[in-house]
Amino acid sequence: MAKMVLSDGEWRIMNLLWKDAPLRVPEITERLRGETGWSRATVNMMLARLEEKGAVESRPNGRGKDFYPQLTQEEARGKETARFLDRLYGGSLGLMVSSLAGQKALSREEIRELYAILEKAEKEGEDA
Repeated sequence: MAKMVLSDGEWRIMNLLWKDAPLRVPEITERLRGETGWSRATVNMMLARLEEKGAVESRPNGRGKDFYPQLTQEEARGKETARFLDRLYGGSLGLMVSSLAGQKALSREEIRELYAILEKAEKEGEDA
């Protein structure tokens, strides 16, 4: 599971499951129909891929299956963030922040949030 990569479509399904699990194929299909137009077959195929990856588990329930996330949202975000940083910035968070600051892409509020995050991380590092 260390190298798990989720496609954009898989992220859509996972977001639903993180919010409202358990869900069945008809429920997932209905909730995503407006934004994706996916059929039940497409949702089934994507759920099968997610099960193969270990991100989702299904449990029989009557004539259908209930689907549950096996990967937490925090784990998925962490993996995706690390992958993003590696791919675009060689793993350097500093380079990413420098790039955003250089493009003036950070608002004053976001800069304040970053300071608060860094101060907290520094304090936790001192306490360890």
